[in-house]
Amino acid sequence: MITLFNAWHYGIVVVAFIILLGGILLAFRENNPKIKRQIIFLFFILFAVIAGFGIFAVDKYTKVAKLYKLENKRNLSTEEIMYSGIVKNEGKYEIGEVIFEIKLVNKGHVSGNVKSGSYFKPSNFFDFFSGGSFSDRSKPQQVIHEFVVAKNLKPGESQRFRVYFEYPPYFSSVSHFSKLYVH
Repeated sequence: MITLFNAWHYGIVVVAFIILLGGILLAFRENNPKIKRQIIFLFFILFAVIAGFGIFAVDKYTKVAKLYKLENKRNLSTEEIMYSGIVKNEGKYEIGEVIFEIKLVNKGHVSGNVKSGSYFKPSNFFDFFSGGSFSDRSKPQQVIHEFVVAKNLKPGESQRFRVYFEYPPYFSSVSHFSKLYVH
């Protein structure tokens, strides 16, 4: 995972560190050593929570990527499916990694409403005793693949991508769900 820090990330860490230092100074004013350790521990936990959530929040709002011209083609001779498109950095800061996730759901609806049978994995009495060796006959009704499609995208820059993976031959009436993650 590549994550690029910008000025906002460093600002969050500096603010959290100032709070930590203030807590340590407050703790040294206390005469009871037991309470002193508790105050230092509390402010260290507070530092970790503020820095952790702050970095994730800054990532969410400063690193924005969009997907354009997504197409899929299925090659029946090799039982593969190919997705191609363009990823563009719509934010004002550089993006370290763009991950494209594609989820195929068998016998789903295009609207996203999937029947409960699509997620049901059949099992039998012998699975309990054998550890699931008889369940090899069941086929997954949902397939998820993730691909890194771009690295180090500068603001406003776009990049083409093309990914391939094996298409389950027993799928029919498939719903496609795509999502982008940025780091």
